[in-house]
Amino acid sequence: MDLFEQVRQVMLEVEAYNIKQAQDLENFRLAFIAKKGKIPALMDAIKSIAPEERKKFGMEVNKLKQIAEEKFREKQAYFESQIVAPESSLDLTLPHIPDTLANAHPLSIVRNRIVQIFEHMGFKQSEGPEIEDDFHNFTGLNFPENHPAREMQDTFFIEKNPDIALRTHTSSVQIRVMSTHQPPMRTFSIGRVFRNEAISARAHCIFHQIEGFFIDENVGFVDLKQTLYHFVKEMFGKDTQIRFRPSYFPFTEPSAEIDISCLICKGKGCNVCKYSGWVEIGGAGMIDPNVFINCGIDPEKYTGFAFGMGLERITMLKYQIKDLRLFTENDVRFLKQFEGIV
Repeated sequence: MDLFEQVRQVMLEVEAYNIKQAQDLENFRLAFIAKKGKIPALMDAIKSIAPEERKKFGMEVNKLKQIAEEKFREKQAYFESQIVAPESSLDLTLPHIPDTLANAHPLSIVRNRIVQIFEHMGFKQSEGPEIEDDFHNFTGLNFPENHPAREMQDTFFIEKNPDIALRTHTSSVQIRVMSTHQPPMRTFSIGRVFRNEAISARAHCIFHQIEGFFIDENVGFVDLKQTLYHFVKEMFGKDTQIRFRPSYFPFTEPSAEIDISCLICKGKGCNVCKYSGWVEIGGAGMIDPNVFINCGIDPEKYTGFAFGMGLERITMLKYQIKDLRLFTENDVRFLKQFEGIV
């Protein structure tokens, strides 16, 4: 059988091939179109045809190839159209879940309220870096060289000589502002601070502080007391009592710790306040003259007060939260309790 007769024979086979299912289609492809099929074999045989007949033979083979491929595509499209999509596991009759916005974190809620209270009193918010040098974190605040806060058990040092550390308090912002401005100054700052402490229900190595100060001529302790009286009443309620206990801080003299009446027992005594009726929220005092001298401010002309409080402590008291670790664990059950609070 010559090659032209073989082409005619393959043409008859292609036209007569019965394709009823997907496997028949694959068998058709393998028999005629695939690399080892009959049509590619005929195309390879063109080199054995006499030169004067090659053109005619090539046209016949190409025609056969087009017919076979067209039949394959038609049947392939037909079978694909018959494929039934698997049954969806979604119940489209269920009502849709409405979009919900995330609520504010309790620390953010209290922080925003603190900013609002102090700005209404005329304080301007200031910011500073979380990585500080020795002068702004210790020396400028009148910390002696042998002060325990400089040791590794309290501070995360990054470099030594000169000391570079994660700030241990936001009072470092006070030194930055006082070193670059002249009184009168009334400012506050809120930010993260870091101390090398074991994490527990009452302590953490990362927390937030609020620090503020007011410097002008003839500023006295009574100005400090009235400022904090107003803050406590606005933050915790008009019935909240406040008291000052003598204390010591290197950067203030005289110094005091600030207590408020227990919000849980209303001053009657409970396990939270250790049955004293009072809980401590921060420290305060009149700025030490040495701090003024370190920052280039005349201590003979100006006086001022400073205060510092823990944001977590205030938030725990306001919302009666007993475990400090809840603020950083991102437990949705805890955070949802503050929905709707702005």
